Amino acid sequence: MISSERQHIKELVAALPHSPGVYQFIDKGGTIIYVGKAKDLKRRVSSYFVDNRDHSAKVRVLVGKIADIRHIVVDTEQDALLLENSLIKSLQPRYNILLKDDKTYPWIVIRREPFPRVESTRILQRDGSHYFGPYGSIATQRSIMAFIREVIPLRTCKLNLSESKIKAGKYTRCLQYHIGNCKAPCIGEQSEEEYNQSIELVESILKGDLRPVRSHLEREMYAAAAELRFEVAESYKRRLRALADYQSRSVVVSSKIIDSDIFSLLRDDDMAYCNFVSIRHGSIVAVQTVRMTTGIEAEDADLLSRGIEYIVEQFDVKLAREVIVPVIPTAAMLFNNVTFTIPKRGEKADLLAFSLKSARIYRAEMLKNMEIKNPERHIDKLMATMQRELRLEHEPRHIECFDNSNLQGTNPVASCVVFRNGKPSRKEYRHFNIKTVEGPDDFASMREIVYRRYSRLIAEGQELPDLIIVDGGKGQLSSAYGVLKELGIEHRVPIVGLAKRLEEVFYPNDPEPYYLSRLGEPLKVICHIRDEAHRFGITFHRQKRTKAFIDSELSHIPGIGDKSLVALLKRFKSVRAVREASLEEIAEVVGMRRAEAILYYFADSDSRSGA
Repeated sequence: MISSERQHIKELVAALPHSPGVYQFIDKGGTIIYVGKAKDLKRRVSSYFVDNRDHSAKVRVLVGKIADIRHIVVDTEQDALLLENSLIKSLQPRYNILLKDDKTYPWIVIRREPFPRVESTRILQRDGSHYFGPYGSIATQRSIMAFIREVIPLRTCKLNLSESKIKAGKYTRCLQYHIGNCKAPCIGEQSEEEYNQSIELVESILKGDLRPVRSHLEREMYAAAAELRFEVAESYKRRLRALADYQSRSVVVSSKIIDSDIFSLLRDDDMAYCNFVSIRHGSIVAVQTVRMTTGIEAEDADLLSRGIEYIVEQFDVKLAREVIVPVIPTAAMLFNNVTFTIPKRGEKADLLAFSLKSARIYRAEMLKNMEIKNPERHIDKLMATMQRELRLEHEPRHIECFDNSNLQGTNPVASCVVFRNGKPSRKEYRHFNIKTVEGPDDFASMREIVYRRYSRLIAEGQELPDLIIVDGGKGQLSSAYGVLKELGIEHRVPIVGLAKRLEEVFYPNDPEPYYLSRLGEPLKVICHIRDEAHRFGITFHRQKRTKAFIDSELSHIPGIGDKSLVALLKRFKSVRAVREASLEEIAEVVGMRRAEAILYYFADSDSRSGA
């Protein structure tokens, strides 16, 4: 049965033309599971079925589910791109890049009605109203709304201000009129033409251009002053100060970059984040991020295209003439009169870095929310990712990490920290005093503590870890791995060594390091483990060193307290060196009176011992 299915697929692939088009992979249930485009259908589809070890795990799973193939031939590659985009949106195939933007963004809307209201909303409707945004946070939106209400008097009521209702005299002045926030269009004291001029000023603010508002306020202020209406002039002056304060708090990017849009892309294993920053009149007026699954074999250019298309369509964005991107998107040809720029340095590169930082912040918030809402699912995903990233046979639910600590060979100690499901299990942490090693020999120390740890666990029948991490390079790893072989557990427990560069991981019998993704969460967990092992070891070493100081022979000398004791041992390293030092050398550390007391003590001690 399997061979006949493979034969059927082989025949379908052989019949494909060398033409541009769109192909669809279908599973046994008749569901379309993947849609792709191709410049050459036969060559592209054939590539899935060759024996290629470079295929990702997702591609191998996809190929195993294919029971049928359909294709549509088009005239050009651009037509294929458009058709693929349309089919993915309508079919939502499982293995394609799928947008996961489930966040409701805040907007500011100017309602389509007589004497339009300016309001906050999270619902984008195609109702003829004018929407501005979306804004990256509700705080940003609220600050803009507060500024608009402070500078431009507008109505906030929900009254029907049709011409007939106003002429009928159905309404009266409200509190907003009396405190100067509204000019009472409801009773005819402000004409619709004058009100609409205020709305035009609001639109200029929301587009990032404050110049018309400043000119209007200055003109009204000077006119009121000329007419000796000083209280009115003072109110316009106050609004001008509010304008200056708002402009100082807004993000002014550059006097050179006037209008531009920036898109950045941040990738994880199975998720990607596309961030959008809009700059108008030199200021950032919008920032938002969308989340999407990566699909199979998704190139950065494809992911960026999906993100840009979604943002443009969903948020009704009109792109600037220049769009700054990390890679040229696949769909660049679909945007007329738009130039895509990949900056290498300068202000444009800084803007791209700002956009990427915004994407990272969004991702961190999403991961935190996921962990809070569904911690078990988050842990399962993290463990699966660590297994894949570290090339392990099993998920590393139980990890142990070792670190040596000594100061110039004195008081050598070691630490073992334990992590379960990516979190510290502090009650299982262990300290080790190095017993069999003389001097600063990290390799021998590592052999001792690893042997003591796992020979005991084996003897007591306790659980062995899913992964051992050694904080050190190839030398420490080799020492620890030798112990695992001696104990006969080298095939039961995987072990890796961490180099000085955090993203470098060494495996036994492999001289070349393996590089972890700097953007992935596994590296963050490993960094946390290493930091914990180092902190735990250093703390124990300090405690032991302090105890050694306190128990020192010097502590028996009258007048020598802990502070002097520490200073002497830091300077001379040992009691013997203090004994052999001159009066002047000791006096430099603790003063002449204590130095004389020390020399007297040693002289008296020597005479009593017959030296």
